[in-house]
Amino acid sequence: MMRQTLHEDWLLSTTRGPVPEEIAGRSVPAQVPGSAHTDLLAAGLIGDPYLDTAETDLAWAHRTSWRYTCTFEADAPRPGERVDLAFDGLDTIAEVRLNGRLLGGTANMHRAYRFDVREALRGGANELTVDFSPALEYAERERERLGHRPHTNAHPYNMVRKMACSFGWDWGPDLQTAGIWKPVRLERWRGARITGVRPLVTVDGRGTGRVEAHVGVEHAGPGGSGGGLVLAVRVAGRETRVAVPAGADEAVAVVEVPEARLWWPVGYGDQPLYDLDVTLSEQAAGGREAAGGSEAEADTVHRRIGFRTVDVDTSPDEIGARFTVTVNGRPIAVKGANWIPDDHFLTRITRERLARRVDQALGAHMNMLRVWGGGIYETDDFYDVCDERGVLVWQDFALACASYPEEEPLAAEFEAEARENVARLSSHPSLAVWNGGNENLWGFADWGWPEALAGRTWGEHYYYELFPRVVAELDPTRPYVDGSPCSPGHRPGELHPNDPEHGCRHEWQVWNQVDYTHYRDTVPRFCAEFGFQGPPTWTTLTDWIHDSPLTPTSPAFLLHQKAGDGNGKLHRGMEGHLPVPDDFADWHWATQLNQARAVAFGVEHFRSWWPRTSGTLVWQLNDCWPVTSWAAVDGDERPKPLYYSLRRAYAPRLLTFQPRDGGLALIAVNDTGEAWSGHVRLQRQNFAGEVLDTTKIELSVQARSAARLDPAESLTTPADPGKELLVAATDDARTVHTFREDPELAYDPEPLSAVATAVPEGYRVDVRARSFARDVAVLADRAAPDAEVDDMLVPMLAGETRSFTVRTGARIDPGELTAPLVLRCANGLSVHAAGPA
Repeated sequence: MMRQTLHEDWLLSTTRGPVPEEIAGRSVPAQVPGSAHTDLLAAGLIGDPYLDTAETDLAWAHRTSWRYTCTFEADAPRPGERVDLAFDGLDTIAEVRLNGRLLGGTANMHRAYRFDVREALRGGANELTVDFSPALEYAERERERLGHRPHTNAHPYNMVRKMACSFGWDWGPDLQTAGIWKPVRLERWRGARITGVRPLVTVDGRGTGRVEAHVGVEHAGPGGSGGGLVLAVRVAGRETRVAVPAGADEAVAVVEVPEARLWWPVGYGDQPLYDLDVTLSEQAAGGREAAGGSEAEADTVHRRIGFRTVDVDTSPDEIGARFTVTVNGRPIAVKGANWIPDDHFLTRITRERLARRVDQALGAHMNMLRVWGGGIYETDDFYDVCDERGVLVWQDFALACASYPEEEPLAAEFEAEARENVARLSSHPSLAVWNGGNENLWGFADWGWPEALAGRTWGEHYYYELFPRVVAELDPTRPYVDGSPCSPGHRPGELHPNDPEHGCRHEWQVWNQVDYTHYRDTVPRFCAEFGFQGPPTWTTLTDWIHDSPLTPTSPAFLLHQKAGDGNGKLHRGMEGHLPVPDDFADWHWATQLNQARAVAFGVEHFRSWWPRTSGTLVWQLNDCWPVTSWAAVDGDERPKPLYYSLRRAYAPRLLTFQPRDGGLALIAVNDTGEAWSGHVRLQRQNFAGEVLDTTKIELSVQARSAARLDPAESLTTPADPGKELLVAATDDARTVHTFREDPELAYDPEPLSAVATAVPEGYRVDVRARSFARDVAVLADRAAPDAEVDDMLVPMLAGETRSFTVRTGARIDPGELTAPLVLRCANGLSVHAAGPA
């Protein structure tokens, strides 16, 4: 197999559409993989789409057609040689021509394409052209042909197989990319090639690993290989060789590995990975059988695998039905977040960026990421990073918040992309769950779809027939669930898909309708989505938005707030919990703080009910651009205050005060493999630090379990609720409970003193509290754009000192790190409150 990458010397131009005069008729250098937007940006013909209100200035691109062209040198096909043009991904509606000959058309971003070019390729210079027409217009034509199907957002994204959030979302821009978004190459081969490797990896009760490698084979011609083909599969120094039957398009080789080291999620064990090497060879005509003889290597594939078993326990119990992820037979307390594409312009996402993001998830004690269905089937780079770090992945099929036609050509496209991606990702041990899609079952049950559909198809066939059949056929080692949310085993109309006592639930009444304390109204079996908004970090916000004055209602700020009534929900979400400031800097801090508190409130509630609630996936870990959103890490990769509160709420050992049976209980959650024993020290003290009551309670929590402790009534009954707090601490965990919300607390508005000094890694900020200071934070990016603090939102008791480390490569005045807008706590907000907005 000879491969010639075709990534150089591309040009981009427009061929029709409402194109601005300064762009029409021009050709600019194009990067492949890439997109039309990023090429125009590199050429200086458009402003950065993320900057200020530039997004609206680029709406013309929605209805523009694009042409990519390149010239490459190649030898003419030789007798008996097969030559293919392979595209790993085209976004989205495209026609491909080589030397003027139409090779074919595409209409699915989520799959690869391959064209036999023996008739079109010539020796010397060859011209390759890819014409893209607007995905929006294709979708609109399909809507007219098939009839309207309900969906969220403005555009009929459910009529075309393109990343749904490319058309905008309540956290993302509406930019509708087009381009060659994955690698393209010319492949020359003889005899046969490997079309795919699909390893089914299992472990038996004796600890023997078993790899059943299904290897796809394509023959160059109808006669096949004159001497026959031999398939060799090697794992851990063990090799199995099998003869490929004449004309067969698949061969299977089984390799057993005794005493295989098990792959575990992070926090449960190690992540050993094994090399899987697959070789397809041709025997010389008249050669001996597969055990030997003269062979010529035809094709090779390398993968990495991990030995483990994975399942989702959805068995009924006395409450309803479980939803517990198990790995190697052990229940896993899932602590994680939802994942969206890490940049709206997908080709800018590097393996290094993915590694940084997954490391941030690990830094917040997460062990699962859910790849949300309005994005993409994530890349092998993403999965490689998760394999190496032990982060489980829940992968949605690429459907979200819409009804989808079951007619052709969409039906065939869904099957093709499902088969391709299930097979492609089968080698990755981190892949734990295939899920039918995002909120489509819920939409049919609750959002008025049946009336709007009037009997038209909506996707039921995909969730209950196609996807489970494809997973069962191609990767039976992994579980499939019907959707998120869903009540497994029940279709809409039988049991509500968002029933809290069955399966997985999304909790969006909080944020949309009710106060975040209502997280406690339900005890779901698994909460796959919940969250609260907050703006990005100050530096990210002010790098991209330049309104003057900058306010929550200034034009560019509002364009970067995509949620319906987003600012209204931010304000209503603060009422009763925090003062609502009128100064923008204070408003920015208060909304970030409220986001952090709201989500941590939910996480701690859900975790306190382990194992009844078996997991939580916060919406969301990351952003795809600079925006006010639910993310913990903003679009410029900076952690927001929410990130630090998640790290505390997801800690392996957690103490949390929770209401139980009309009183206040202390729940100790132990998500480690060792028993947690010792004593909990409890104190009721006033904000000045005077201890009013104290005791010790014996602590004994088994591994991977939770225990309830009941403090004495004297500890939980304050004499002055506005000036007292309850503290519970062990050697490795602490929690603080106030008896009123912030507007009713008699905080010292300026409780901190601090000194910053230079240290080798940056700066150390030594902070002392003379009175109780809640949620102490060093907003380090305000002092230097690259600065990041090691911890944040720390409650400090009167008399306590705490050192924060700020890592930065910049030289800054240490005094900036103790300035009022950098060193903050919740106390000061009461000074600047404006009342309800």
